[in-house]
Amino acid sequence: MKTVYTIKEVRENIKEWKKQGLTIGLVPTMGYLHEGHKSLIERAAKENDRVVVSDFVNPIQFGPKEDLAVYPKDLKRDEAVCVAGGTSLLFNPEPSEMYFKDAETYVNVDKITEVLCGARRPGHFRGVCTVVSKLFNIVKPDRAYFGEKDAQQLAVIKRMVRDLNFDIEIVGCPIVREADGLAKSSRNTYLTDEERSAAVVLSLSLKKARVALENGERNADKLIEIIKCEIEKEPLSKIDYVEIVDSENLKKVSVINKSVLIAIAVYVGKTRLIDNFTWR
Repeated sequence: MKTVYTIKEVRENIKEWKKQGLTIGLVPTMGYLHEGHKSLIERAAKENDRVVVSDFVNPIQFGPKEDLAVYPKDLKRDEAVCVAGGTSLLFNPEPSEMYFKDAETYVNVDKITEVLCGARRPGHFRGVCTVVSKLFNIVKPDRAYFGEKDAQQLAVIKRMVRDLNFDIEIVGCPIVREADGLAKSSRNTYLTDEERSAAVVLSLSLKKARVALENGERNADKLIEIIKCEIEKEPLSKIDYVEIVDSENLKKVSVINKSVLIAIAVYVGKTRLIDNFTWR
């Protein structure tokens, strides 16, 4: 594996691989890689001849009161995960490499970015779509891999790719969890030991909703109440949202008679965590 820091270096490698007729998989990340990221890399390595991992904390997707300044970074750790997963090229640019100081062009997806996390983080998905579009243009992958934990992000990227005619297959990959059910996330490192124990309430609440669905409950409000009641049992938790939406367009549903996304965002202490599952 090779680590590079400039767009020029990435393009030189891509040009050579394309000459050889090799397929390329891209795994966009913000670094501080864990088993969830590794699972994406491994999937990409199975389905492509070469794998590019971007390791870039994207400043334009953070709000003014969010955690950009303290977002965890550890390039050596990331390189080890990438090597273990089968990465060919790790791209670790500085913000000045990715953005011109006088840039005036951004990519925005409407409507499905205005609900769930997008409703609470104005401008977040504009930042996500802009950086992912830039990575698509730089790497020119055949496939790009995203985790299903960030379900809204996955839906937004799929819509952007469709609407802008990117010739790229978007591959969603299952959530990777800790032994107790907590979805793996770089932000889990912010949790104290007590908060870490409390955070399992996210997955427990979703399990209760899944059981209710399996037993025939189809009223969205009743399922939301089941989830909220479970979360509210944990004194260190504070609900940001609990919503049930159409899997494709993310519009709220009242009766479940098609594929839906059941998504939650919960503060545990000061750390905002998300989790979800799709019911088909």
